[in-house]
Amino acid sequence: IAFSGNGPSGICLSYLLSGYTPYFKRESLHPHPILQRKLEEAPEVSILDQDLDYLSEGLEGRSHSPVALLFDALQRPDTDFGGTAESVLTWWHEPDRAIPHLVLGRNAPGGAWHSIEGSMVTLSRGEWMGLPDLPFKEWLKQKRRGLRNNRATAEDIAQYYQHYVMKKGLQKNFKCGTVVTSVRKVSAESISNHTQKDLQENCDSLWNSNEQSTEVFQVDGFFKTLEGDKEPFSMYAENVVLATGTYDSPTWLGVKGENLSYVHHQLSALEEAVKTNSIGIMSDPVLIVGAGLTAADAILFAHHCNIPVIHVFRRRVSDPGLIFNQLPKMMYPEYHKVHQMMKEQTAACAGPYECYISLPEHHVLSFGKDKKCIIQDKNGCQKAYKISMALVLTGSNPNLSFLPNNGIDLAMNSDQPVNPKRNPIDVDPFTYECAQEKGLYALGPLAGDNFVRFVQGGALAVASSLLKKANKNPP
Repeated sequence: IAFSGNGPSGICLSYLLSGYTPYFKRESLHPHPILQRKLEEAPEVSILDQDLDYLSEGLEGRSHSPVALLFDALQRPDTDFGGTAESVLTWWHEPDRAIPHLVLGRNAPGGAWHSIEGSMVTLSRGEWMGLPDLPFKEWLKQKRRGLRNNRATAEDIAQYYQHYVMKKGLQKNFKCGTVVTSVRKVSAESISNHTQKDLQENCDSLWNSNEQSTEVFQVDGFFKTLEGDKEPFSMYAENVVLATGTYDSPTWLGVKGENLSYVHHQLSALEEAVKTNSIGIMSDPVLIVGAGLTAADAILFAHHCNIPVIHVFRRRVSDPGLIFNQLPKMMYPEYHKVHQMMKEQTAACAGPYECYISLPEHHVLSFGKDKKCIIQDKNGCQKAYKISMALVLTGSNPNLSFLPNNGIDLAMNSDQPVNPKRNPIDVDPFTYECAQEKGLYALGPLAGDNFVRFVQGGALAVASSLLKKANKNPP
């Protein structure tokens, strides 16, 4: 089995496929009485071998995935109500149930968490960032650190994921510095007997010898060596798991001049410009486009450095779909502050915040070579602003260029590109296998699960399905 992507989804699935098996802890009491009754019916049967549809029936929460809600409820029974009840799971290592697999990723284990500015604070509570059987809070305590406002920094999270892989002995399954360039189905007969023999002898084999299988996936790509060379590889797997996340490809506005050198699509460009002193207090304003949390992080960063900001976004400030209107004020004081600035500091009425102008219900028409940007309001009125740089932070899309037709055929709506919020990959809710391509699985944001807390249920579903296929479920 090959996975593309080594973030939290890939790490969690590797743990479950390495023989680590969750059982209901017999003396536990779950606050959800119906779930408790179901768990007591067969405590000797691992959760992986039970009917996930039956166990998750009737659960409600902040995810649309029943299995995500189930695994979250088992690990953090009353967390949504501010409780700290312990997990009702106990983990047993059953090496004979391990399934050979390889996790391919560009970075160290942790995926995109290594690309995020280290001091950024997570949106989710710190304990929600943890993986099975190694609570994040406990790991942080060992570092003699606490959680700020119940939340963690991106640097902490990235280090924790690396530590998790080492602590659980999963590193032999991880191949870092890997770029996958193609995943496609080929007939098993087309692979030479010599290649099949090699694959079966290799202890890290991706090959499960199965007489019935007539087609396998060919996975091509390259490893980046320490010398900076690219070493090509080609491997075969009966099952492939897509866990690449969505950090790869920032969304563009599609307007004239967007490819000019002063227009950027990642927050790191602003951090770099401040570091090199190419912008500062006396510069023309930085234009920030977008009304999500990355745009808010950019505003907070600029505000902290006293850099003037013009903030453009399409929605009304009171729009219930705006993320700020969904966050509890107490837990997220800094985002609440940005929301307040967006409300009180519009171009029409000056507010208490210096160096910041909010332009709700506006959009960018074009960027000029002279660093002048044309912005239009909802009534069609246009205005030019002189800026020092622009940050377009309106979300990102997964890069699925390694799949036939960019993976579009796998999406819920096969006329549109895959998008984690609007058009995820169409998967079976209890196995996470792609509806359009058997043997191919999708996890995390690709399947519509956008929080670390909930991606783990997808890993449970995939592991349960793969164990059944490999006949590694006990009778």
